[in-house]
Amino acid sequence: MTTETLVPVDDALTRYDPVMGLEIHIELNTATKMFCGCPTEFGAAPNTQVCPVCLALPGALPVVNAKAIESAIRIGLALNCEIAEWCRFARKNYFYPDMPKNFQTSQYDEPIAFDGHVDVEVDGETYRIEIERAHMEEDTGKSLHVGGSTGRIHGADFSLVDYNRAGIPLIEIVTRTIEVPGDKAPAVARAYVSYVRDLIGGLGVSDVRMDQGSLRADVNLSLKPKGSTTLGTRSETKNVNSFRSVERAVRYEISRHAGILDAGGSVLQETRHFHEDTGTTSSGREKSDADDYRYFPEPDLAPVSPSREWVEELRATLPEPPAVRRARLQTDWGFTDLEMRDTIGAGALQVVAETIEAGASPQAARKWWLGEMARRANEQGADLDALGITPLQVAEIQALIDAGRINDKLARSVFDGVIAGEGTPEEVIVGRKLEVVSDDGALGEAVDRAIAGDPDAAQKIRDGKQAAAGALIGAVMKEMRGQADAGRVRELILEKLT
Repeated sequence: MTTETLVPVDDALTRYDPVMGLEIHIELNTATKMFCGCPTEFGAAPNTQVCPVCLALPGALPVVNAKAIESAIRIGLALNCEIAEWCRFARKNYFYPDMPKNFQTSQYDEPIAFDGHVDVEVDGETYRIEIERAHMEEDTGKSLHVGGSTGRIHGADFSLVDYNRAGIPLIEIVTRTIEVPGDKAPAVARAYVSYVRDLIGGLGVSDVRMDQGSLRADVNLSLKPKGSTTLGTRSETKNVNSFRSVERAVRYEISRHAGILDAGGSVLQETRHFHEDTGTTSSGREKSDADDYRYFPEPDLAPVSPSREWVEELRATLPEPPAVRRARLQTDWGFTDLEMRDTIGAGALQVVAETIEAGASPQAARKWWLGEMARRANEQGADLDALGITPLQVAEIQALIDAGRINDKLARSVFDGVIAGEGTPEEVIVGRKLEVVSDDGALGEAVDRAIAGDPDAAQKIRDGKQAAAGALIGAVMKEMRGQADAGRVRELILEKLT
């Protein structure tokens, strides 16, 4: 291991322009795998969802999953791509233990969708991301490296492989080179991955759970000197699994590349591993070029030739475009331009929408996700949808506030309990004894003690200065650990002193 020299990003951007390329892998939610009938349920016991086809046993032949073809076409259409009238699968040859065939059935020069684009917004500016292709392939198995301190293969005592994931249908979305103002590059990368996640989720073809690996991003990055038109050597940071990490990976690689170039070195074309705990990357393997994979047409699968009528039928099933949806939601919710921009920028649009659909008011949903939940996500270095609480649960907690059973302060304790796995919001309230006290008897006794403890405030209220009630309300709330009904406490104070 060598210590790499890092250059502050702002400093690096004075001399270099970053060039990005992003690859997003989407696991489809089909009931069965891409080329066999094995189930695709997440979390099953290792190697229980396998068969001769996905284990590549001799004589086993693949059959294409028609639903996966349909999903691929719908994704391509949503990305404004052209849909191929004729395409076929290819063998991508490489040896790795999680690939039982020693090749991956993928697409190379004949993808099902190509030449698309999407527009993303960052800080009020719109950036067009050109899509080179969206192609079909199969996922690999999952390796588990046992022993060592990193969980990586280096230093492990031994490795295990779970082939349940091998053969699950994948769509890989590949951008063309992305060149935006350097200081915007990390945010644009994050915004693009967030946009695609929302887009694919809206199509209903994947659960796009980054925490479960059903959406994974690879970040390709190179630097070129200011004013140069010659692209630099790129690195590829593999399997980045959160929006925040996409942004951090771009920033780290800008710093790392600049350090190498400033020292007169050459960037190695390689894959890199991203480390969530430190926000750094480490070397994986030297990156292969297309020729190294020895692509050739898959002889065991017939070409795919979707009719134009079918493509147009599928186009008619697409949901409203994201820009149209966002404009409609902003109107429906009554958000200002700034409120909507902040919601989108925080990656909270979908969770806010689902919270509102579950019954919360737009302002309440926005308050919790962009306030309390965003704070927790920042502390944990996680995305909002990885906090362990669902939009439905947030809506349930807000409903308890609206019913007067808890207040905002108590709600934060309910969030703690739900995230800690203590049960539903109702179960947490009961288990932690968090419900607001509204019984006049108990409140009246606490009010009497507060009045006796602060005669100056009590006299000010008697003299007509009702604002002084705040001190007495605070005393009651403190005594009752925030569980008093503050509105009723105020009423009792004024009844007793005016």
